[in-house]
Amino acid sequence: MTRPTGGMLHHVEIWVPDLHRATLSFGWLLESLGYSRFQNWSNGRSWRLGATYLVLEQSPALTADHHDRCRPGLNHLAFHVDHDGVEALVSEAARHGWSLMFPDRHPHAGGDQNYTAYLENADGFEVELVALNPSAAE
Repeated sequence: MTRPTGGMLHHVEIWVPDLHRATLSFGWLLESLGYSRFQNWSNGRSWRLGATYLVLEQSPALTADHHDRCRPGLNHLAFHVDHDGVEALVSEAARHGWSLMFPDRHPHAGGDQNYTAYLENADGFEVELVALNPSAAE
């Protein structure tokens, strides 16, 4: 593996209220995006893509039993996906614990310049799948 560039994201750790449920939804999504399972321990899992990895942990130090993306802290994660990938993931998302947000504005809920899907899982975590709108690239 080549040495990461300074400033590049090393990892993100997300504390979840239910590790099994989070592993089902995030695991499917991350593996669909090309991440590989990286680490596995009693209270956590991680997936890696290149030098960056994402951790899910059900910590015994949790102070709440749910995530609220509208409170201070993590609002959402955004991933680059090609145009066909956005639609493929949206079509499978519900089978893996995700629901499409803003369905009436899909795939342009982020504006006409973007081809984007916003998904939310049962624990309230949001991901954004972003592809450049082909007409905006011209």
